[in-house]
Amino acid sequence: MANYRKILVAYDGSASARNALAVASQLAKEDKSWIKVLTVLPDYKGDLELVGVSNIKETIEGPGKKLLTEAQEIADHEDVHILTNMTQGEPYDKIVHVAEDENCDLIVMGRRGTHQLERELVGSVTDWFIGYTMKDVLVVPDGTKMTRKNILLATDGSPSCETAVGRAIELAIEHEASLTAVSVVYTNDEYLALAPGDVEELIAKAKNKLAAIEKKGKEAGIKINCLVKEGEAYEAITTMAQNSNIDLIVMGSHGRKRLERLLMGSVTERTIGYAPCPVLVVH
Repeated sequence: MANYRKILVAYDGSASARNALAVASQLAKEDKSWIKVLTVLPDYKGDLELVGVSNIKETIEGPGKKLLTEAQEIADHEDVHILTNMTQGEPYDKIVHVAEDENCDLIVMGRRGTHQLERELVGSVTDWFIGYTMKDVLVVPDGTKMTRKNILLATDGSPSCETAVGRAIELAIEHEASLTAVSVVYTNDEYLALAPGDVEELIAKAKNKLAAIEKKGKEAGIKINCLVKEGEAYEAITTMAQNSNIDLIVMGSHGRKRLERLLMGSVTERTIGYAPCPVLVVH
């Protein structure tokens, strides 16, 4: 993807992880990027002296080596070169630190889960490491691909979304893609009944912020289709992605303040959980 030269793929052997590696391989071939595949094993918490196994190291690392062998087979099938790494600890912590240490530009992870609870939770690892890393993160739903021809930029117009706006414009130019920007004003029946004037004011503000984004697009030489939607933000974004055959959703992350890190179920996490296509979270 635009300006990504080293990609970290978190691999656990699941169908979603295999698909994520296939998507990362596609990106690497198109953009001439490097791929680092990381498998994180849980820490062994027992007493090694009481296990009664002659080769403790092999017993602990064996499953990880098997996973990396699988990853290599996928890479060979996709005809891309990968580097592999295996470590132990908390997955989100290790993913974040390896991405930093290896100077990776992008982290790619699969998203599993089709039931409502799984979509709501997304997966604790994904939620946590998106909150802690300062790298861009691409979350790929199981079974999806990427063509990057129809891009949706989801923005609330805040300063934290500025980098995402720039990234979306870069992608649209690089891949000659259609780019739509959407801003969602939260409303419900009660709010509309009690404060219709407030809703109109919020819509006007959203339109002004989108006008600034549209202007940036013109300055960069592309047309951005700007829309304001009403309702629950993640529902409006994912429904629009579904109905408009969006290939990629681009959205910003609000940083690493402690409260923001711990707010599970935010617009970003829920969009990831329900999106019908890959979601790129730009820090």
